[in-house]
Amino acid sequence: MSDQAAKLRTLLEERAEEDARERKIGELYFGMADTTRVIAITSGKGGVGKTNLAVNLSVALQMAGQRIMLVDADIGMANVNLLMGSVTNRSLIELLDDDVQLEDVVEYGVEGVKYISGVAAVEAALNLSRSEQRKLHKKLGRCSELADIVIIDTGAGLNRNVIEFVLAAEEVLLITTPEPTSLADAYAVIKAYSTYTARRNIKLVVNRIRDEEDSFDVAERINQTTKKFLNMSIETLGYIYEDKAVHDAVHAQEPFIIAEPDSPAARCVFEIANSLLSGEKMNSVSRGWRAFLDRLFGY
Repeated sequence: MSDQAAKLRTLLEERAEEDARERKIGELYFGMADTTRVIAITSGKGGVGKTNLAVNLSVALQMAGQRIMLVDADIGMANVNLLMGSVTNRSLIELLDDDVQLEDVVEYGVEGVKYISGVAAVEAALNLSRSEQRKLHKKLGRCSELADIVIIDTGAGLNRNVIEFVLAAEEVLLITTPEPTSLADAYAVIKAYSTYTARRNIKLVVNRIRDEEDSFDVAERINQTTKKFLNMSIETLGYIYEDKAVHDAVHAQEPFIIAEPDSPAARCVFEIANSLLSGEKMNSVSRGWRAFLDRLFGY
């Protein structure tokens, strides 16, 4: 276990049990009110690292002693199992069958993270009726019996199924990159979300940055727009460096915090996990020697 993972576990152990019990989750579409945290991870467009964050953050939190359930709700482009390097036997969509229960579709991945795979079929996503959504929500409600934190990897964009899962979560992580198109799509998500709910619980994660200034710049640009047009501010939870370790791990079908736990990107994810558990701001992560080598060899 890396030093950062050990620190996370120590942090968790030091927290009083009653403090955890005091975290109340509102009445959710897919479950009764309880103390389980529900975190949806979403993005305005595909290809910005949403699922990679969901998988690696799930592993980091599991290493810190939390019981994690990762739900792959990106029904049209499901790939959590690929990043876990696991073979999936059943999928989320099978919960629509009356004879299939939650335990039947739960798989076990890296570090014991429990996950439910989506189904890589666009037709299923497009044809999900309101009654089918309710059936999924009801069965997924039992995730709270198996997990301290449920992480929902939603689809990208603004279709109805994505909005349903995002609105059901008490905490939302919106991942973007510094690219102008990604920023525009992230703002579109914030605007749509603010239309449906008065809650202000979206936090920003900026992926593929070169340095911390990139993260500050992205946050400032988004907040200037949201303050002007939506009268709201968006908190930045953290950032993740552009890192060759991420690309290598994806090709190896292994979470990068396991493949290269000391890489800049991995250290960023550990810090984001720490922020979620402690409620404190993310500590700065230096790229140091690794950044020098990346620049030297053209990564």
